[in-house]
Amino acid sequence: MQLYNTLSKKERAELIKRAGDKRLTLSFYKYHLIKNPEIFRNFLFIELNKIDVLGRIYIANEGINAQLSLPSKFMTELKKVIDGISFLKNVRLNIAIEHDNEAFLKLKIKLRDKIVADGLKDGEYDLNKNGVHVDADNFNKLLEDKNTITIDMRNHYESKIGHFKGAQLPDVDTFRESLPIIEKKYNSSKEYKNILMYCTGGIRCEKASAYLINKGYKNVYQLNGGIIEYTRQVKEHNLENKFLGKNFVFDNRRSERISGDIISNCHQCGDKCDEHVNCNNEACHLLFIQCDSCTKKYDGCCSIECSEIYSLPIEKQKELRRGKKNSNKIFKKGRFKEKPLNKI
Repeated sequence: MQLYNTLSKKERAELIKRAGDKRLTLSFYKYHLIKNPEIFRNFLFIELNKIDVLGRIYIANEGINAQLSLPSKFMTELKKVIDGISFLKNVRLNIAIEHDNEAFLKLKIKLRDKIVADGLKDGEYDLNKNGVHVDADNFNKLLEDKNTITIDMRNHYESKIGHFKGAQLPDVDTFRESLPIIEKKYNSSKEYKNILMYCTGGIRCEKASAYLINKGYKNVYQLNGGIIEYTRQVKEHNLENKFLGKNFVFDNRRSERISGDIISNCHQCGDKCDEHVNCNNEACHLLFIQCDSCTKKYDGCCSIECSEIYSLPIEKQKELRRGKKNSNKIFKKGRFKEKPLNKI
């Protein structure tokens, strides 16, 4: 039985267009002891491949983290597969706010040490002792409470284009960096302040809240289902939306618009903009914010140097890249510099 993709992204995109089916984008996660991740991975690939599911799934001993795209007509079949797995029965599915038929173009199910890399050692948290899960209405109330410290548990490039009003935005590149920084910064408030956390879909807050509780924090809360579920509840129950801008997502869409506010700027000219792109120079591929005007000026690249390389024939670009390390080893995601280093 084949357990890998045989089509290229281009071939898959063409098949999706020809099929003409509306595809849904969704995500789910579950912390649960999986004794044999490899067997589970193989089973899942076979079952999901049958119903044309695409996406990225991480499996580890600690559980599963999945972002998926599938034809809407197979939603019932997907539920049957998921509910047929005992620990995933009735798991919450976070349905995207905006859908794109090409959100994912391959099915990748990878084995990892952890489904969320946290940099923590055993004993530094207990997932059975995490924060109080709150819905959108109660989140809004806590957000307005003067005794609340609201913390965005995402990375800087995510919060850059969208976040809740008044939230603290740790300037970090990875989740693992944020935990010790947050614990130290708010340590003096752990006995009497409300610590209110949120992330994209809730998975990072499960660990973060458990970690802080283990460190002696008393009043820890987390947004149930993250920004995605919050937005759904706001629309369903006609609540006030307190999220500004866009929610960053980890697929080809890159973001979902939650409000009309544009709170970030083009990294090249400084104009209002919240559109993330990857530099077209494959040797760079830097994630940064670029407006339409600069996209045209720099040909979708982050610098003149990169645009010059991108204008070369493909074979010449490959020749220049051969044996060289990708520049993402130098540039962190979204850490755009006014005068980038010369790219290969």
